[in-house]
Amino acid sequence: METTLIVFFLVLPLALAAVLPLLGRLSKRVLPDILANAVFFVLVVNAFVLGRRIPAGEPLILQASWFGEPLGLRMAVDNFSLFLLLAVALVSLCVGLYSISYMEHFGSKPAYYALLLIMVAGMNGLILSTDLFGIYVFLEVAAVASYALVAFGLGRDEVEAAFKYLMLSVAASAFILISIAVIFFMTGSLALSDVARSLAAMDAGPVVAVCSALFLMGFGLKAALIPFHAWLPDAHPSAPAPISAMLSGLLIKVSGVYAMTRIFFHVFGLTPALSMVLMILGSVSIVLAAFLALGQKDLKRMLAYSSISQVGYVVLGLGLGTPLGIIGGLFHLFNHALAKGLLFLNSGSIQSAAGTRNLDEMAGLARRMPVTAVTSLVGSLSIAGVPPLNGFWSKLIIIIALVQAGQGGFALIAVLASILTLWYYLLFQRKAFFGKPEERWKDIREAPFWMTASTVVLALLCIGVGIFFSPVVAAWIEPAAGVLGKGIQFVLGAWGL
Repeated sequence: METTLIVFFLVLPLALAAVLPLLGRLSKRVLPDILANAVFFVLVVNAFVLGRRIPAGEPLILQASWFGEPLGLRMAVDNFSLFLLLAVALVSLCVGLYSISYMEHFGSKPAYYALLLIMVAGMNGLILSTDLFGIYVFLEVAAVASYALVAFGLGRDEVEAAFKYLMLSVAASAFILISIAVIFFMTGSLALSDVARSLAAMDAGPVVAVCSALFLMGFGLKAALIPFHAWLPDAHPSAPAPISAMLSGLLIKVSGVYAMTRIFFHVFGLTPALSMVLMILGSVSIVLAAFLALGQKDLKRMLAYSSISQVGYVVLGLGLGTPLGIIGGLFHLFNHALAKGLLFLNSGSIQSAAGTRNLDEMAGLARRMPVTAVTSLVGSLSIAGVPPLNGFWSKLIIIIALVQAGQGGFALIAVLASILTLWYYLLFQRKAFFGKPEERWKDIREAPFWMTASTVVLALLCIGVGIFFSPVVAAWIEPAAGVLGKGIQFVLGAWGL
């Protein structure tokens, strides 16, 4: 039973993506909408069901076989990977519902959903992988689908942004591949547990340092940490709004933060030097990206820079490496996926209605789009860390963890940058939704039902997770943090590979 549940995360989206272009010939709109969202809903349910079957602190392992003979394909679900699988499924479902109405004017829904499903399958495969080869392959599967989705509108800006994204991702993949090749040459294996065991038994400090630097550059590019962020402010605004939500809410976290964290914690082990490098990179990203967001007039570019800043909080918490710091980092990863997904979907609703992303051209939209205005306010306050929303608790945990660890300087940076974040999100709210609407906005109406419904769901999740943060942290975040906190001993013992 558990084996079937694990396979679902990979096989269901891939199977539907394979047949959707053919089924699209029977129905170009309704059937792709229903089938894609049915798969996303099943993945959400699957994550909850699987969560009840994972033994405390132990993983579920799937060994692929052919007529009884084991194959070199193994997948595992532990509390850390399950937490990410749930985040991917939840945001994907909201994005899928939003796409029902939003993608009407783009057309080609079967191709769009097929690419979206492939990207989801790539992220799920990366999360489930137990070896470096699997991580690299599924990283590329998700990336290739995302290139096509960024360029989906086929406009000049979209194609140019996708090309720039592709070129920088190729550089990131090269760094990752070189590091994997060096590790294979040293250890003769790519399985995470074998590599961890081999590296622990040999004196390979300098080589591990070089591989760590290569992984940091590769996954740092994928996560868009400063100074590896150049592709993100162009790619995210150019993509269709639901794809911007997927890229900013999920892909940079799974392809960048998750992969980097899994390798640094479970293969190399988090050393004090590596911890300090991650904390510095996280802090630089928090501050510089917040200032860059403050100066943006394009709504989606402002949200893109905000994503870089918030990923900095995640890396700062994880890089600290203490149990509370890891909890804060993972909780903020989850909260940012919800809130930033919500805000990018809202930006699509605004652009569809007003025909612009320029904040200086907007005013008084709250009178025409009240639901979008309220949900945008929830997302903005959540990311800014205003109580009692979910983002407040995760930032508070990170700051407390930094103070407890004697890192008062980093804590002060996190507090001041949070005030700066509140500043530019209040500017966004004032420019877009308050004031007297111009005459040209008189015919603007609220976004269609499915676009509005999906943003309401995400806003309610931001509020609900904030109010009930304690049980959420106890049920999902602390078990995931416990897996990371065990370091390389987790893969050496529990995975038993």
